[in-house]
Amino acid sequence: MISRRDFLQAAMATSAIYGASGFGNWGRLAAQQVLTQDQLLEFETFGNVSLIHLTDIHAQLVPIYFREPEINIGVGANKGEVPHITGADFRRLYGIEDGSPSHYALTYDDFAALGKTYGRMGGLDRIATVVKAIRAARPDALLLDGGDTWHGSYGCYHTAGQDVVNAMSLLKPDAMTFHWEFTLGTERLLELVGQVPFASLGQNIFDAEWDEPAEAFKPYEWFEAGGQKIAVIGQAFPYMPIANPGWMFPEYSFGIREETMQETVDTVRGEGADLVVLLSHNGFDVDKQMAGRVTGIDVILSGHTHDALPEPYVVGDTIIIATGSNGKFVSRVDLDVRDGKMMGFRHKLIPIFSDVIEPDAEMAAQVAADREPYKAELEEVLGTADGLLYRRGNFNGTWDDLICDALLEERDAEIALSPGVRWGPSILPGQPITREDVWNVTSMTYPNAYRTEMSGEFLKIVMEDVADNIFNPNPYYQQGGDMVRVGGMGYRIELSKPQGQRISDMTLLKTGEAIDPARNYVVAGWASVNEGTEGPPIWDVVEAWLKRNGTVTVGQNTSVEVIE
Repeated sequence: MISRRDFLQAAMATSAIYGASGFGNWGRLAAQQVLTQDQLLEFETFGNVSLIHLTDIHAQLVPIYFREPEINIGVGANKGEVPHITGADFRRLYGIEDGSPSHYALTYDDFAALGKTYGRMGGLDRIATVVKAIRAARPDALLLDGGDTWHGSYGCYHTAGQDVVNAMSLLKPDAMTFHWEFTLGTERLLELVGQVPFASLGQNIFDAEWDEPAEAFKPYEWFEAGGQKIAVIGQAFPYMPIANPGWMFPEYSFGIREETMQETVDTVRGEGADLVVLLSHNGFDVDKQMAGRVTGIDVILSGHTHDALPEPYVVGDTIIIATGSNGKFVSRVDLDVRDGKMMGFRHKLIPIFSDVIEPDAEMAAQVAADREPYKAELEEVLGTADGLLYRRGNFNGTWDDLICDALLEERDAEIALSPGVRWGPSILPGQPITREDVWNVTSMTYPNAYRTEMSGEFLKIVMEDVADNIFNPNPYYQQGGDMVRVGGMGYRIELSKPQGQRISDMTLLKTGEAIDPARNYVVAGWASVNEGTEGPPIWDVVEAWLKRNGTVTVGQNTSVEVIE
């Protein structure tokens, strides 16, 4: 009775409202008919310590739509285990009523119809309201930010993260860890770390030259709450120089560093920690494996893979909390900590329905002020979505298909490659596509859209390498993200095969011919980690394509055959 009841309380008291249209007041009124702010915030205070978790905002300061994945395949021991359960199966597992607010927030089915009913989610001004309410009930609650915060929007790019830092400084987290923040470059990252009034953590962030902990990032921080001594350990994304351009932050090395983690846990336990919290950007499967191998961690606040779970996942004596992404949720965890042990917990995943939660005036003013210089650019309409545009899914999403179509046409290519990143809000059918929307799915500091030639043999190597990064049965060898998105080429993938043998039947779609290992193909892509990549920024490519096409339709992608 600790979390399922809390999260689903609103859903059980309501029925779905179907057939709504438009994107304005009707959705707001519909959401308010079935939900109240008091219901969303209702929580029976428990124990003596409260944690508040927020992660993977990706610079989304205002409310958005965000569709959860339809396909999220687990491999090895994680096959068929959470978080690799989606849609109706997920709802059955957690007892979620079809058509309910929880259905909309946590699964993908009927997303467009339910989106018109329940509206957008998130917004840092709504999150601020929730955080202040929790702190009013438990003044010493710790707010912990799991990273991927200073990245992913037009404003964040043009202010080099300053707009997000301004807002988060008002929210006043106690600590954060990191991933995409490093792609701002070392100099700018350290400037921002020097500004923020909270701890910057990463026990696995090392000086690359000396192979010792980096001075700018503490491995852990001490807090006191509820009369207890609490150690919060940070874990930055382990595979930063592989998944992102290492030349942007050559001073640092990362890695999982499991042995160092155990040493750190042992150190804080030896110094009297009553509660050990890991603020992690490992990704959920890595956190599960770490929880089973590193002893002494009470709570893992999990980030990176954007999973949202209405209940903690328990591994031995460790609970793992997954809070989703893009500001859709805030987690509250109340703990009973006595005699150096976690004796019990109560958890609630709070959905941030933006039409229901009252905006915090101070935060709203700050966000509006930082957006004002770019207002005209953000709001310019570039086209219209004829169908649902979404990103997420192991192999494709309609946003990614649109980007690949733009690359193929604007860069005159035979094959397009787009990174399998998980961030980026959704667009409902009939909704205008603005410049802000395009930037929300393309904004990064290495955006150049290259055009080059690749042999069929090299394409196969690329596909196999990415497949192993995603589907290696050992979570410690999974390096984040989803499968590279491909335009102009189909293929077959057999997930259970060993490295180098998963990809077959590669086909050039425009001719139906098999990809020839010896032939060169014109390939366009973006987000190359190689320094000096040339080409126009991807947002310019997509914008030009949208302006030429107007109302855009992205059909069902059937070019990937998946064998589990």
